[in-house]
Amino acid sequence: MDTQLTRDALTVLQPGFAGTTAPDWLLRRLGEGLGAVGVFGRNIVSAGQLAELTARLRAEREDVLVAIDEESGDVTRLEVRTGSSFPGNLALGTVDDTGLTQDVAAELGRRLAGCGVTFNWAPSADVNSDPDNPVIGVRSFGDDPRLVARHTAAYVRGMQASGVAACVKHFPGHGDTAVDSHHDMPRVQADLETLRERELVPFRAAVAAGVKAVMSAHVLTPALDPELPGTLSPAVLHGLLRAPVEQGGLGFDGLIVTDGIEMKAIADGYGIERGTVLAIAAGADAICVGGGLCDEGTVLRLRDALVRAVRQGELAEERLADAAARVRALARWTLEAGAAAGTAPAPEVGLTAARRALRITATAAHEPLTGPAYVAAFTPVANIAVGDETPWGVGAELARLLPGTETGTHGPDSADAARVLAAAGERRIVAVVRDAHRHDWMADGLAQLLAARPDTVVVEMGLNQAPPTGSLHIATHGAARVCGIAAAEAIVGGQPF
Repeated sequence: MDTQLTRDALTVLQPGFAGTTAPDWLLRRLGEGLGAVGVFGRNIVSAGQLAELTARLRAEREDVLVAIDEESGDVTRLEVRTGSSFPGNLALGTVDDTGLTQDVAAELGRRLAGCGVTFNWAPSADVNSDPDNPVIGVRSFGDDPRLVARHTAAYVRGMQASGVAACVKHFPGHGDTAVDSHHDMPRVQADLETLRERELVPFRAAVAAGVKAVMSAHVLTPALDPELPGTLSPAVLHGLLRAPVEQGGLGFDGLIVTDGIEMKAIADGYGIERGTVLAIAAGADAICVGGGLCDEGTVLRLRDALVRAVRQGELAEERLADAAARVRALARWTLEAGAAAGTAPAPEVGLTAARRALRITATAAHEPLTGPAYVAAFTPVANIAVGDETPWGVGAELARLLPGTETGTHGPDSADAARVLAAAGERRIVAVVRDAHRHDWMADGLAQLLAARPDTVVVEMGLNQAPPTGSLHIATHGAARVCGIAAAEAIVGGQPF
């Protein structure tokens, strides 16, 4: 097997693995040319453990890119077991202070760098133009392209000041979709003019801000390519993202990485081997895999598929070599930037941002809670990007402020008011919802509860689309741990901000 060809094929892969220590197969493949490793929540117990893990990877290959999907807010891997110390994009967009967004990203980047992470698959630059979007929502800075653009750029500047490469996603835009690409192929039916005035605006801003990487979307956008999703489309990746600005492109010269290649939008229609080959041929430089498939066999299948495609003339060897060169160039940047970075610690910036993001509506009849409460958490099924491991809500934080507070979880089959009232007894009720506008069972259960107990406090921790209800309504614009802390403070009337 051609050594350089094989090394290049390994270099463009960004696989994950199981466990909290680096397996022997992963270390061996790093020695053979593997250019990057992705870490997920399953690999992380603590910051110290992650630092030891990444140090072991670097002992095998100093310039390995260690990537993570750390958006903060609802999507956290670094704090998957506790909830994030930083609010997500929608909260930052709601505050609309780009200096704050840059400071939050810088502190997050500083913590990632301290753990040995050098590449963050974030932020989402999607414009959440469809409020029923099942997978973007609070992961977006908002539905205004210009607002999303300025905060995307601020986030990129803050993250990369810490020596961690930022990666804007999901190009050319996943905001105007009603389908989750983890499950099926979404479509964006907007015309080219709309795309240029909406979807592409934040990505242009990111490129102007010097973003080091862009992640492709497994989304079919017929105005750009009627047949192939963005990840597999030469028209989208080469013809639009790479094309010079004077030719109508974005002029991006950094690393293009795919979204998870094992997601069903690609895996079901093309298979991961063919999807990998088509993505590299279309202009992608790196293949993200490992959110689901995280074994050595997957890495070898994709490596061999690329080598075979070159040998059979389906993939130009020069294209694969160019992709591998871009991976190595980004790795060199992280080594140089990491050595020069030195952002000052700002441990409270996340909670400060979460407090500023609250939007509170109180009725004249509302009285702050002073005794134990009953928290009714109306809990939808989490999307795959968020996962169901990370705790969320206000119950734990409220119990610290009001000892004796208890939380009950209510899903589609247990959200009727009678059950909540029986569990609450005489205690005041705090109803916590997440995207109430998207879930009829949640909206109906909340309406029944408010009819019986109008003094109920309502906390919306998702997209705040429904009108305010309850004696006190708090919109947190995300479900990060710090959002729960800020909401709990507001519920008891203690708002030191």
